[in-house]
Amino acid sequence: MSMRHYLCYFRRPLGVGSTFFYVYSLLVRIFHEGKRGLDLKKDARYSCYPFMREKASTVDFEIRTDSLTTHMGVALVAVNKETVRVVADDLLAILPMAYHVNGSVRGKLAVTEDDLAWLSDRYDFYVSHVKDEIQNFVLPQGTEAAAALHVCRSEAKKSYRILHKVSEEREVPAILFDYLGLLANIFFVMAVYMNQRAGIAEIPFISKSYPMKKKKENQ
Repeated sequence: MSMRHYLCYFRRPLGVGSTFFYVYSLLVRIFHEGKRGLDLKKDARYSCYPFMREKASTVDFEIRTDSLTTHMGVALVAVNKETVRVVADDLLAILPMAYHVNGSVRGKLAVTEDDLAWLSDRYDFYVSHVKDEIQNFVLPQGTEAAAALHVCRSEAKKSYRILHKVSEEREVPAILFDYLGLLANIFFVMAVYMNQRAGIAEIPFISKSYPMKKKKENQ
């Protein structure tokens, strides 16, 4: 019931007894509607996340990294279908780390230098296998798992960007930027690795906006 509706009770001439009755009825109705509103707020089914109405960008970062982690789960399903154990094992290790990144802004920092070093080592592993295929940017295509990993790459970049927005409002540990940037890059080389294992050639993307400089013949 809106305030407009409440006020309409007083738009008619009333006697003392009638006035008391209307005011009493109005207060009872306000009480019951307010109580119902409080009951709804207490019921967890109506709240998908307690910080949804915050103005700060922190909640946007948390929602974006949740999306990232969810897409990683989808990618893991696709990788398991294609039975590439090494990528599946790495994704299983990275999945909880994405949620640790998620909580490391509002809560305690949960990403360590050891975590970053491990991820860097895994990146080097994939690069050692696909270095010939990643000389240029490639189109996101190939196997289902490769395409899913490209989506993860994009989600990691979006998470990085939102984290930058957060950093304009509050202090953010530098390691979170490093981890998300590396995460986007490892998803890229993982995707290429999946295509390589399936015998699917990469399709280079040739930009019309940023033409590449020709390499000198003696280089």
